[in-house]
Amino acid sequence: MQEKIVIAGAGIGGLAAALGLAQKGYATIVLERAPVLGEIGAGIQLGPNAFHSFDYLGVGDAMRKLAVYIDRLRLMDALSAEEIASIDLTGPFQCRFGNPYAVIHRGDMHGVLVNACRAHPLIDLRTGCTVVAYEESETAVAAVLDTGERIPGRLLIGADGLWSNIRAQLVGDGNPRVTGHTTYRSVIPTEEMPADLRWNAATLWAGPKCHIVHYPLSDWKSFNLVVTYHNDAPEPVAGKPVSKDEVLAGFDHVHPRAQDIIRHGKDWKLWVLCDRDPTDNWTKGRVVLLGDAAHPTLQYMAQGACMALEDAVCLSHEVGDHPDDVWTALDSYQRQRLSRTARIQLMSRAVGDHIYHPAGVHAKLRNEIMSSKSQEQWYDHLQWLYGSNGLGTSAPGAIPVSNI
Repeated sequence: MQEKIVIAGAGIGGLAAALGLAQKGYATIVLERAPVLGEIGAGIQLGPNAFHSFDYLGVGDAMRKLAVYIDRLRLMDALSAEEIASIDLTGPFQCRFGNPYAVIHRGDMHGVLVNACRAHPLIDLRTGCTVVAYEESETAVAAVLDTGERIPGRLLIGADGLWSNIRAQLVGDGNPRVTGHTTYRSVIPTEEMPADLRWNAATLWAGPKCHIVHYPLSDWKSFNLVVTYHNDAPEPVAGKPVSKDEVLAGFDHVHPRAQDIIRHGKDWKLWVLCDRDPTDNWTKGRVVLLGDAAHPTLQYMAQGACMALEDAVCLSHEVGDHPDDVWTALDSYQRQRLSRTARIQLMSRAVGDHIYHPAGVHAKLRNEIMSSKSQEQWYDHLQWLYGSNGLGTSAPGAIPVSNI
């Protein structure tokens, strides 16, 4: 009997990897540290590249039923409350890129992946299993749990996120980089969102050292609110409850209309944003990193989950194409994914600094450049991201997932 592949982490990337490998006939053991499978957070944006991956993984129809299909991306000036630019996401966009742009509740998305994994006979999901390290020989590798138990396999995939223990051993690059940017999240019922702002759009209000994002969720039952500002936070924090006054403190300089959005939020929680520099050593022997464990990125391009999904599809293809040569499979996977994910990491930093948060003349220049683009120019600008197969090859229309 073929030895199973071990996956550390049952987040989006780990579950997607299990489903992708199952498509190739590989059995997996997914080890999740949490006692119950679930996903915290709120809304998540899904570009066309996410749906390419969902379709290959066999969950495309289920995701489409839960997604909200927004009509446009809107960039607003948080100081003047005027629109800077808008990208139409309807017919021409979908025709060009082969799939829609949508938003979904992160918990709903994770639930679809969990249910698909539970229903598959080749996938063994285990909770309450914290992977702290690994041990490797020429013929096998074992995940080491905090209990001392060893879970052996032919391959170990580290999909254990920003604070990956697998990465700590494999790469050894210390703690993530703390950006000093703090994000606050809230979900409010649609009827509590200001009526004149209930747009069917993913809307971003850009201001000096701050921005606000909102869009509808869960069949329009609620709105997702995400606001970010620079407060020089010195250390990582995740999911800490905070008061509305603390959130508003970073937005006292923006237009009252933008401030009003925040006043309607409730039960705010904060996250201090962290990422890492790109690295080119995701793999060693029979161990490989995936998703945030390999290339954690800031939220500013809404591509973190999409990159994890693409990783999962690419890795499953490489393992399937090299059944007797793990080393070639992992090396090919890294080579195919490295430049694209590094570009996302570095551009996410640049977008935060130069698009979302500039002031003065810098912001004026941004407004002039972005407001002058036609829809076709915007689609051309996004071609590398949504209209490629993940390897830099142009592929308008329905993109073959075999090469994501």
